[in-house]
Amino acid sequence: MSPETFFSLASAFAALGWLVLAAGAIAKRDFLYGTLAGRVWPYGLAAAYGLLILFFWGRAQGGFDSLAHVQQLFSSPWLLMAGWVHYLAFDLFVGAWITGQVIARGLPRLALVALLPLTFLFGPIGLLGYFFTQLAFERREVMA
Repeated sequence: MSPETFFSLASAFAALGWLVLAAGAIAKRDFLYGTLAGRVWPYGLAAAYGLLILFFWGRAQGGFDSLAHVQQLFSSPWLLMAGWVHYLAFDLFVGAWITGQVIARGLPRLALVALLPLTFLFGPIGLLGYFFTQLAFERREVMA
């Protein structure tokens, strides 16, 4: 299998996980957003990441001690793919966690309309958005 084919499969798998997450959030189904999208999908991606690291880490030059070495490390298509799968797994996990927190804390699920796409596209910005959403609603409750 080529890295490009692996990229397509991993990306499609992650996109399906995000659809399950959104469906679970709409239906308030913990099994969908918490178990499938929050655990099963990220664990599957994590396993793929582990295999990529296992098979391709020793074949590439570079490392994490400088930006130049990270760039060199990611010049390997398979390790670049591993980096992509790393993002896919963590962003989906965080998106599921945010969904669970929004529902558990009774925050407006409408917030997920912004938070989930932000997390899907820009991971940490979605997490930060959740933090500010939670903060805003906690302050609103204290002031009421």
